[in-house]
Amino acid sequence: MNPEFRSALDFALTCAATPGRAPAMRAYMRGQFDFLGVATPQRRLAARTLLQQLKGTGADNILHYAHELWKLPQREYQYVAVDLLAMHNKQLELAHIPPLLELVQSKSWWDTVDALASVISDVLHYRHDGMDRALSSENMWVRRVALLHQLGWRDKVDIDRLFAYSLALAHEKEFFIQKALGWALRDYARFNPDAVRAFTLNEKQRLSALSYREANKHLI
Repeated sequence: MNPEFRSALDFALTCAATPGRAPAMRAYMRGQFDFLGVATPQRRLAARTLLQQLKGTGADNILHYAHELWKLPQREYQYVAVDLLAMHNKQLELAHIPPLLELVQSKSWWDTVDALASVISDVLHYRHDGMDRALSSENMWVRRVALLHQLGWRDKVDIDRLFAYSLALAHEKEFFIQKALGWALRDYARFNPDAVRAFTLNEKQRLSALSYREANKHLI
């Protein structure tokens, strides 16, 4: 990472921080991460110009910056990394899914994992390359990304894959998998409620109560 970029980002985030917010932010993430105390709107405003300056520098450089930001201790730097990837996602291609999944598996919690799932979804652009493999990953967060990668695709959702993924992980007891499974179905239900209603009714015995409830939240 360019030292000038790092110095400018440190200064921008420090100026935007409200240190008194940091303890509550840390507590919200169950004490897993340190925080500077920068709220999301202020963080994005503070870093926007610096991130925009990386436009056109190439996918490898964007990923390098993201991975370097990921190494820094305060959580806001991981959020900036995701903002960077989202801002420049059109520079990323299918070949960059593996390094994105590396980030998914580092300092993992729902906040960064779900944001990276959104980036990966944009990069896939209605394709599914690598997601079948991700579904069988030993890493729970990678499996969560596989479940969530079609969020917002509406009529482009591969319904057979959505339902197959749901059944493949329906046995899992992990909260974050059960929740993601229900979320993926609920999202598609906004476009095709009858299909989701029929699927969850037919497979109710296989789905966890949480997944079933989440999937049908707006159908009941």
